[in-house]
Amino acid sequence: MAKLQTVSGTAGKETIYVDVDDEITAIIDKVSGAKGKIIALVLPKRCPVLQSVVNMKLLKRAADNAGKNLVLITTESGLMPLAGSIGLYVASSPSSKPAIPEVAGPADDDGSENLDEPLKVVDGNEPETGGGFDAKAAAGKSIGELASAAAVTAADDDTIDLANDDTDAAAVATGKDKIKIAKPKKDKKLKVPNFDSFRKKLALGVLLLAIIIAALYFALSVLPSATITISTDSSTIPTNLNLTLDTAATKLDATGGVVPATAQSQQKTATQTVPATGQQNNGTKATGSVTVTNCTSDNSEVALPAGTTISTSGHSYVLNSGVDLLFSGVHSGHACQPGGLASSTVTITALKAGAAYNTSGSSTSFSSSAGSSVSITGSASNGTDEIVTVVQQSDIDSANGKINASNADSVKQQLQTNLESKGLEAVTATFLAGDPQVTTSAKVGDQVSNVTVTTVTTYTMLGVKKSDLQTLVHSNVDKQLDKGKQVVLDDGVGGAQFTENASGTATSATVSMSTKSQAGPDLKVADLKKQLAGMKSGDVQSTIKQTPGVTNVNVKYSPFWVNAVPKKAAKVQINIVKGA
Repeated sequence: MAKLQTVSGTAGKETIYVDVDDEITAIIDKVSGAKGKIIALVLPKRCPVLQSVVNMKLLKRAADNAGKNLVLITTESGLMPLAGSIGLYVASSPSSKPAIPEVAGPADDDGSENLDEPLKVVDGNEPETGGGFDAKAAAGKSIGELASAAAVTAADDDTIDLANDDTDAAAVATGKDKIKIAKPKKDKKLKVPNFDSFRKKLALGVLLLAIIIAALYFALSVLPSATITISTDSSTIPTNLNLTLDTAATKLDATGGVVPATAQSQQKTATQTVPATGQQNNGTKATGSVTVTNCTSDNSEVALPAGTTISTSGHSYVLNSGVDLLFSGVHSGHACQPGGLASSTVTITALKAGAAYNTSGSSTSFSSSAGSSVSITGSASNGTDEIVTVVQQSDIDSANGKINASNADSVKQQLQTNLESKGLEAVTATFLAGDPQVTTSAKVGDQVSNVTVTTVTTYTMLGVKKSDLQTLVHSNVDKQLDKGKQVVLDDGVGGAQFTENASGTATSATVSMSTKSQAGPDLKVADLKKQLAGMKSGDVQSTIKQTPGVTNVNVKYSPFWVNAVPKKAAKVQINIVKGA
């Protein structure tokens, strides 16, 4: 049997720790690359890679090929049968005695791995003779004792025994023919750092820091604001002017009140459909005959031409032929008497169709433009009804009115927006709708159920320069200012009210303008915001009160932790009010 010896410059025993996620190839590389001849392979709990008999055989074969004596350090009961079937030594700890676990049946032998055969451990250069390693005898010894025996053998062969790195430095004691090697101690401080946990903690720390920085910025820069209310002995000065706005004017005439104007126009096409509400009777017109009698007291001539209208019960008829009576039937004051030359019978036709034109009797009395000079009696019949729906003028007028009502507000707003986009003050009182061009889907009297009305209307509005209005207002206000103490704080032009004095045109209008201007202490708000930046309430009040006409100053900060005026002008609001 070959004797156990170590390679020069290596230790007798080496401990290798296996990670739970190591692959079999990684474990084999660790075993093959180890310097010790006796390898204590410390396995983690529930080591999945060595649950396979194939992986166990590969590990043992790799250890044998590398000339290593391999001992598995584990207490996993599930690995014992596999290790025993392969012939691998197992120990519960690095200081325990290794043994091949017993198996219930015969060991699984592939014919090339037999631990009962002499184990040849060489230095990798050339074979050695003499001596040997008794596997059965070694089964009753601890790993430390095996390493000690290997060290003694190496000493006999003049090899160099290096201190075991895993046990820090072997405590060696010399006795009779024997070398004692201190048992390795388990390093309780050895702990593999959890980098996933470290990364999570680092990310949470960075996130928390970012939140704190954002909160501080929001609390100290975004939220702080100040509202400063300045009460003054200001006064209100009214302005009422009559103005003529004219697109033909080229410059302002303050004396005559003529203001150059710009006309903004927009053409709008709109349609509106309304139901036809007219009714027409297309039935038969009633016809009949009447007797016309001359009833003049002096036998005057009575003539009624054809087409003369006569009526009864609110219904009108026409004479189909004329009547000319030269003699009256009245004698010596007696009543009008028909007959002879005093009367004549003619046919009549109703003006309109309908059964309502049929008379109730054969001697119905009719009236005419001749009055009491004639007597007309007779009847009309055969009138019939056939009522149909037709368009009447009021239907067209109704649709046109709805179009104007729906367009007016939207077009008015659009014209105002267009004028203001040009930097002009829109005078909404001059809004004017031109005469619409109207087309209809049916004419008055047409028999239809509804009618669609289409209109094309041009709308206009006048706009003026705001500077021209300000010139007019300031000219009026300056005469009423308390010079030296007051300035115009607000000329009021933005809130001016306009009313049209008379109907204007698309190019000119006469209007009345009324507004109220505010006059008070000369406080330049923009400059004041810069001056007060960073000041506390007391300093703000004392600074502003130095201005003549200021009666009181009130300062409010927000939120509650703010105690000074923010340096950003946008965060400061200054209100100037009239009062004590």
